[in-house]
Amino acid sequence: MTEHPTGDLIRAAGCVLWRSAPAPAGGLEIALVHRPKYDDWSHPKGKLKPGEEPLAGALREVAEETGLACEPGAPLPTARYRVADGRPKEVRYWAARAGAGAFVPNHEVDRLDWLPPAAARRRLTHGHDRALVDALLAALPSEAA
Repeated sequence: MTEHPTGDLIRAAGCVLWRSAPAPAGGLEIALVHRPKYDDWSHPKGKLKPGEEPLAGALREVAEETGLACEPGAPLPTARYRVADGRPKEVRYWAARAGAGAFVPNHEVDRLDWLPPAAARRRLTHGHDRALVDALLAALPSEAA
């Protein structure tokens, strides 16, 4: 990605949200959200507010898009790509264990699915999101994965 003035860069943050899978399956599941505006499946994320710290923005976005609180863990790789109009976007990510709450569909996110890692990789629309599944698995303690 070439250099651009800071004002052109879209700053965003999100989490690769996970939970322990219900018995008897075991293992873990990853939350994916469907955004009807783009008709895509992704990890919960969103633009940062002016002056907002990336981790605070990531936690806010998870709560807004999934209805769930979460416990942040290890930082994950930052995704950098261009949006449809050509502007550069940078999304900071963290691993995050899902906490209390309940999903309620809204205009921004109409579905939330919990999937095992292999199924999550297949469902994700964008390649940069698929790589985050592997980064999450590498970052989690072996007892969680």
